[in-house]
Amino acid sequence: MGEFELLERVRERLPPDGPRLRLGSGDDAAIAVPDGATATSVDALVEGVHFHRGQSSLGQIGHKALATALSDLAAMGAEPGEAYVVLGVPTDLDEEGCLELLDGLAKLAAATGISLAGGDVTRAPALTLAVTVVGHAPSPEQLVTRGGARPGDVLVVTGEIGGAAAGLLLEPETGSSSHLVTNSVTKRELGELIRRQLEPQPRLEAGRALAEAGATAMIDLSDGLGGDARHLAKASGVGLQIDASALPLAVGVAEVAADAGREPLELAIQGGEDYELLAALPAERLAEASAAVEVVGVTLTRVGEVVSGEGVEIRLPGGGRLKPVGFDQLS
Repeated sequence: MGEFELLERVRERLPPDGPRLRLGSGDDAAIAVPDGATATSVDALVEGVHFHRGQSSLGQIGHKALATALSDLAAMGAEPGEAYVVLGVPTDLDEEGCLELLDGLAKLAAATGISLAGGDVTRAPALTLAVTVVGHAPSPEQLVTRGGARPGDVLVVTGEIGGAAAGLLLEPETGSSSHLVTNSVTKRELGELIRRQLEPQPRLEAGRALAEAGATAMIDLSDGLGGDARHLAKASGVGLQIDASALPLAVGVAEVAADAGREPLELAIQGGEDYELLAALPAERLAEASAAVEVVGVTLTRVGEVVSGEGVEIRLPGGGRLKPVGFDQLS
């Protein structure tokens, strides 16, 4: 496999360039012509840390690499623009394997409307993907940060949580036919938990809908609700009160947690990789936001409120408290 031959085959498979991209992959640099404001984020996936090739297909790995980066744009309420991918290729991955990985990435790029504008290929001791994504908005004020939540705002979560952590506890090869299948949990539902882990879906449309509905702060749930809520609270200089009984758990999470000797709320709060959105909204905009998110096929659940003070308090139905712990990449 030669570098330049591989890059030529890669370029043949890229989806069409978006309207802002004047010159895409194939030159020394891409040329984009943005208007308004841009938001840029970088994310990386490393074999043995974020995934194992024995548990994911190469297409799923490519999908997840782009999805995790795009989730950061979703949390800003940005429209996807361009992506740049650095691929570190180990010696045991051949050209066809690289193209399979790219196909997973390109399929999601086409579905979300982001242009694969360029990147690099290099040898690496382990399969590595570093993805830079650029999003756009008409003005800086229309991008949502973590730092704008205000006392009196309500806290909302898109979709369901806990599914990715539960999926990680299931074997991809056997999870859909696991002994966990009962009258209350189907093969399809267990398969969906695995899919949430291996093929997360960035909430780009929901993020833009929340931004347009007046979200004051937003963050994607990559490291678990507990940890990410702490980031939002600190950036905004406020306290967050979360009602654990209101959290929208994915179907099957309770059963998978029980089978593994874990608590369902532990998976939802500490597990991470759900890539849903936690947002703060003015209370009077909640109905509008719920309707806007529903239009793009996503549910919105009120899970708490923003208060004066600092930190995060997660309240249990019986009056107890849960520690807001999330995933730490370096711990």
